[in-house]
This record gives sequence, structure tokens and C-alpha cells, in this order.
Amino acid sequence: MAILIKNGRIITANDDYVADILCEGEVVTRIDTAIDAPTDAEVIDAAGKYVFPGFIDPHVHIYLPFMGTYAKDTYETASRAALVGGTTTLLEMCCPDRTDEPIEAFELWKSKAEKSACDYSFHMGVSRFDSSCQAQLREIVKQGIASFKVFLAYKGAFGVTDEELFNTLTLAKELGVIVTAHCENESLVDALQKQLLAEGKKGPEWHEPSRPTRVEAEGVHHLMTFAELTGAHVYCVHTSCQQALETVQAARLRGVRAWVETVIPYLTLDKTYAERPDFEGAKYVMSPPLRDPIEQPTLWAAVRSRLISTVATDHAPFDFVGQKDMGAGDFTKIPNGIPSIEDRVNLLYTHGVCRGRIDLNTFVDAASTQAAKLFGLYPRKGTVQVGSDADLVVYDPAYRGKISAEMQQMNVDYSAFEGWEIEGRPSLVTVRGKIQAREGQFVGELGHGQMLTREPSHF
Repeated sequence: MAILIKNGRIITANDDYVADILCEGEVVTRIDTAIDAPTDAEVIDAAGKYVFPGFIDPHVHIYLPFMGTYAKDTYETASRAALVGGTTTLLEMCCPDRTDEPIEAFELWKSKAEKSACDYSFHMGVSRFDSSCQAQLREIVKQGIASFKVFLAYKGAFGVTDEELFNTLTLAKELGVIVTAHCENESLVDALQKQLLAEGKKGPEWHEPSRPTRVEAEGVHHLMTFAELTGAHVYCVHTSCQQALETVQAARLRGVRAWVETVIPYLTLDKTYAERPDFEGAKYVMSPPLRDPIEQPTLWAAVRSRLISTVATDHAPFDFVGQKDMGAGDFTKIPNGIPSIEDRVNLLYTHGVCRGRIDLNTFVDAASTQAAKLFGLYPRKGTVQVGSDADLVVYDPAYRGKISAEMQQMNVDYSAFEGWEIEGRPSLVTVRGKIQAREGQFVGELGHGQMLTREPSHF
């Protein structure tokens, strides 16, 4: 069935105008004023509402074995949550450990996504590098994966050695693959954790002091050095502080091809949440940690100036009861992650656009377009134009409501934003021309999502 969206205010990274949009099959076929509806079309009146391109979350964890447990979401729950929140494409981190074979891990992660209701792709994690892994990584790139992921953290688990980092970046440069990286100095984290525990400092409030901003900036500096020497294109995930941003900016001025992501928790939460009493702070443990509130104006300014290219989530859902409490008595054992796949768009709109921190075009650029461009999806995704996939979000700026764990689609027993007010939400969400969510409810079809193949372009 065709869909005709009439009278909406269309916002892209560069444009802002009122027009009708006709979607036929899976793509946008016409944008014009006063389009007459085909006989089989469903007509949506979007007067007084925005029409955005489907939003893209470039950093999520859905299937994730981690810290002795597994993330709670499946693609059935996570894709529904994403769609209700306006996100139509997910890029998941495929994270094998050092003992796994890359091809086997890639096939496992793909199998977990078969029932996704939204489109998806993967960043292929590199947790070791040898001749066998190199051959497998080449094959994975041939299958349509155009980005790697490395961890400069989690010593003995996901983390790579310097030799492995150099070889991964060298291969990435050859193949035109961009490398996403978790940047912290793992040796400093390990030493600081041991020191704090020895001093009897064991609660979640000590997580941030064990991974201070200088440790993150040092990890970024390390990555920038290797990127400069190899010529690889790199992308710093979940960047949380000014020192890390300054390190990237300095490298970019030297010609390093580097991009920056932040995530919605850093823009809206701060370390005082992880300091809440009675172990409540465990809900807010993620890495790098939530920072001092003084960091937030800098992060917002970097989004506004586009030094920060993308706003993602690093969605990693672990129940407070039964998972986060594995770290009661030892903060290093608290599974890291804050669930936010459902709330990213509404929080970014409410605390960014509505507060005057960013404009509508920047909002779309940071939450959709830049991810599409960096990761080989543009212009199929990330914009509203004829020929693009009909991934559209009709957004109601007049909506007022509150975030609640009781109502959320995410399969986790708490919300980090419980009771927070939102000013706007998606009233209609389509994925390749199929309506998948209406007015905060999933109304679509599980399994409609497709794995997106991407061509390397970062040579």
C-alpha cells in the first residue's frame, strides 16, 4: 500500500520546508505540494508536525555476553523500542571475545537479528588479530560490513594489544573500512580499580574515579597516534569529556581522519546519578562513566558546532535486580550500560531543540544523517529525498508525556530517566514504506527489518 504524508514540515540536515511525500513500494517516489492520493494510498495528515528521516542509532548492544551475564534485550524487544522512539536503523556492535572466531561470531550475531522490526547492520569487533582473523575479516567486509570495532579497554576480554591495533588499522586502511573505538587506557583503569578496592572504596560511586577523564583522553590520544601512522579513518565512540574532544581536535588539525560520537546519557545525566545511595547508583554505571555536570555544556557545544558528528546510545540493558547487583560490594563487577534505545530521540529533541541548544537541522544531522554518511548508508538512509528508503518519522512537537519503565518496550526492569518529561514524540514511524509504530505503540511486523550491506568508502 502506498502512503501519502500531507502538509508536514520536512526537516533534513540541510532543509526545512512544507510539502507532501508519496511513498510507494519501499521508497520515496515524489515530494511536492498538493499531491493527489493514489487510490490505494493511506493518507496521513501531518499538519503542524515535523517529518524527519528515520533516525539511525550507530552504537547499540542487543546480543551481548558481558561481565558474566547477557544483555536483556532481544531484537524483538529492542527493535520495537527503537521504532516507538523513532529509530528505524540500528548498527550493533558485534563483540566476540578473544577466543571466538570472527566468522562464527558474525554469523551468530546475524542470527539473533532475524526477527528485527527495523533495519540493521553491524560493526565487526576485532578482539584479536592473527593471520586467520585477517582472512575472516576480509570475508566479513565482502559480505557488506564496512566498519570494525576495537576496544582499548577491558583488559583480557575485548581489549587488543598495540600490535593488534596497528595491524587492524592497517587492514582497515587497505579495505576502506572505518574503525570505531572505545578509548580508555586499560592499564590505568586496572591500576586505579585495584587501588580503590584496596582502600575499601567499593560502591558504584567509585566507578567514575576509577576511569577519570584523563584516562579517556589518554585512550583517545593513543588511537590518534596509531591512526596518524597508518592513515586509517577512526571514530571515537561514546566520548564523554572536554579533554577527549580536545585530543581529537588536535589530531584532526594534524590531518588525522577522525570523527566523534557522544551518547544521550552524557548529554542528560551526570555522575551524581551514580552516587545515589542504597546501590541505586548502579543503574547509572557505564564506561566511560557519567561525568561531572561541568562537561555537559562543552558536549552540547560540540554537537552544535558538529565537532561531535553523532549522538548515539551505547544501549546496553541489564536489570537492576539480578544483574547490576552482581556488583554489590565491588563496583568493578557491575555490568556496564544504561538502556536508552527507546528514549534517545525524544531526549535529544526535548533537551536539545526545545532548550535552544541545537537547531532542528543539527538534530537530524546528529541523530540520523551523519551516521548514514559515515557508515555507508547515505542517501539510502539519513535523508528525505526521492529514491531514498521510505524511513520516515512524523513527529508531534505538541505531545507532552513522561518516561516510565512501566510503559517502555525495552526488556529491562528500570528506566534511567524515570519520570522525566518529554516535549514531543513520534506519532508515526515507517520502515521502507511500512508503518511500524503509531502514537507510542508498536503496530508493525517483527521480521520486517533487513540487514543492510554497506560498501567501504574510507580509503
